[in-house]
Amino acid sequence: MKLLVLGATGGTGLEIVLQAIEHGHEVTAFARNPERLQPFGERIAVIRGDLLKSAELERAIEGHDAVLSAFGPRYPVSKLDADLLQRFAAALMSAMRQAGVRRVAVESTAFLFKDSFVPPAYLIGRLFFGGIVTDAAAMEQIIGTSGLDWTIVRPPRLNNQPRTGAYRVREGHLPNFGFTISRADVADFMIATVEKRASIGRVVGVCN
Repeated sequence: MKLLVLGATGGTGLEIVLQAIEHGHEVTAFARNPERLQPFGERIAVIRGDLLKSAELERAIEGHDAVLSAFGPRYPVSKLDADLLQRFAAALMSAMRQAGVRRVAVESTAFLFKDSFVPPAYLIGRLFFGGIVTDAAAMEQIIGTSGLDWTIVRPPRLNNQPRTGAYRVREGHLPNFGFTISRADVADFMIATVEKRASIGRVVGVCN
């Protein structure tokens, strides 16, 4: 498959790029500052651009089979980035429709699971990360009403442990005691769901 990776220079994004190459996919990474992608050399195509500009995204998306996004704000989130995810989603959905590419998998946050009690994800999110919860919810609303073939992936706290492949998956819910997951396992799931055309139109909780 021809895959376009957004947020490719972040922790999850780098894992998506690496694993997609290992799966034999043709990978393009779209990033504002792609210097962290230099170790991949000629194994990937790199496009420098602004993720908030629909026209630039459209040109990058054209000709690809699917988009995988691990894009997110840097912490702490500045006031200028308070609605970053919302603006990104609007630009991306418009660009995908214009480019004629329907399949997209997007990393979000488990803080949006209101029915999770162990852990109390939504409560923790509202208490300590209220701005992120609000912005991520707005992003998901735009993606969910886009009419495209989307999958939203909501992981809990991310770590840098190696890929295990032994993570738990539950559509519409965070699995019980889902406190953490490795970025490598999130990447594994996102690639698999695109390859298998699984969980289309679904919000999915993943955890170790």
